[in-house]
Amino acid sequence: MSIRKIPLVGGEYYHIFSRGNSKQKIFLDNKDRERFLQLLYLCNSERSVNFREQIIRAKINVWDFEKGIPIVSIGAWVLMPNHFHLYLTTNVEVAKARLWQDDAISIFMHKVLTAYSKYFNAKYQRTGSLFEGKFKSVHINKDNQAKYLFSYMHLNPLKLIDSKWKEKGIKNKKKAIFFLNSYKWSSYTDYLEIIRPENKIINRINFLDYFKTKHDFQKEIFDWIKIEE
Repeated sequence: MSIRKIPLVGGEYYHIFSRGNSKQKIFLDNKDRERFLQLLYLCNSERSVNFREQIIRAKINVWDFEKGIPIVSIGAWVLMPNHFHLYLTTNVEVAKARLWQDDAISIFMHKVLTAYSKYFNAKYQRTGSLFEGKFKSVHINKDNQAKYLFSYMHLNPLKLIDSKWKEKGIKNKKKAIFFLNSYKWSSYTDYLEIIRPENKIINRINFLDYFKTKHDFQKEIFDWIKIEE
């Protein structure tokens, strides 16, 4: 693997993101989004999973598949039309035992992006790179960074209904709340304790518990858009 400007050290926390080549869309419909989420779950393992053989042909529900112990812990995620964001760290116990803790994130991301690119190119009969170079990473080493990242990621989808909301503020607060509550392509609803299969993607045990309750989480989010609970 090539040397990164920001080393991915085992046990540290990172904001991981990547966008489509030339800013192209990487999710064209909900099936694409669903496949990417399924890969976030399936690829988070030491095992290699053949999606066609072990899931589709075996007629197994992805979320019921026994993939083994995860190699990273995902604290938050969000999908946008032409990019995605992840907040994650290495599953230290597994990584130390396997002696590749500093490679765990790279291994995980390589598996996800390779599998999704193959799926996308086959579905849309295209060739070439889907993503813009290697994935980007930001080292998160302060509590205020981490809390800001949770809000930044989960508020990202508001750009889809109001691209200038950060500069000009929220014009329709009820619409903004409804949109966030109904946007299923992020971990926002997981922090609201809504039960769904995608709950299995995140693992909060390796992250500081910034939000004791779902109300604490919502308050932090609403503070950024000036909404009272």
